[in-house]
Amino acid sequence: MGISPLEFLIRELKRQRVAAGLTQAALGERVFCSDTQISAIETGTKPVTRKHLELVDAGLKTGGYFVRLWDELVKDSEAPEWLREWDDISRDARVLRWYEHAFVPGLLQTEAYARALFKSARRSQAEIDEKVAERMSRQEILRRDPVPKLFVVIDEQVVRRMCGSAEVMYEQVEHLITCAETPNIQLQVVPSEVGMYPGLAGAFIIADLPDATRVGYLDNQLSAQVVLRSEDVANLGVAWDNVLGNALPRSQSLNLLKEATKQWT
Repeated sequence: MGISPLEFLIRELKRQRVAAGLTQAALGERVFCSDTQISAIETGTKPVTRKHLELVDAGLKTGGYFVRLWDELVKDSEAPEWLREWDDISRDARVLRWYEHAFVPGLLQTEAYARALFKSARRSQAEIDEKVAERMSRQEILRRDPVPKLFVVIDEQVVRRMCGSAEVMYEQVEHLITCAETPNIQLQVVPSEVGMYPGLAGAFIIADLPDATRVGYLDNQLSAQVVLRSEDVANLGVAWDNVLGNALPRSQSLNLLKEATKQWT
């Protein structure tokens, strides 16, 4: 059996470094990270990101070789058609409205939280590494120019339910606070005291595209669905209004997040 595209990429990172006559520490100096981080990436214990590959291409003067490997081989390897379609949509979106009742939205997850989340699904280590790398790579859309506007509503239990460890959760909630304080992200929380509300039926995303069209996205345990029919997208709009109506205002949501960090210290 052959190796996966990700494994090939990781091997190439080490091969090209050695061919250039560089130690891990020397490469680390060129790409602004430690030799420990370089070692972790080369052994597969730390996920590869597209940003890191850009830095390696520049540091080794490889002419974009590693970024091309990522874009053409690794990023979409084994990804189902619906996921590739949604990735294209989300990269183009000017506005994303994202509701989650169970997990931190993928674009706002820390690496440790994402790793713990995939581990809880009892995936193999190789699968976990690949999934985490994919998830971290998708967060690049929040660093593009122009940056999309991201409106997020989460249920309070997202920050109250253990994922991995108390340390993982503390870091994750702190990251949410940082995100909530950035100009392009509006984060609100539906408090537990609301009780049952329609949003608990499931997570969804609505994307506003440059041509003024809207597209929806639904996820579940088996697969996901890109929603294109205008009537269905309109119904998601109603669902969004509902969860937003149950959420705390922005400032109170931020206070709730700050209070939630105390649970994990």
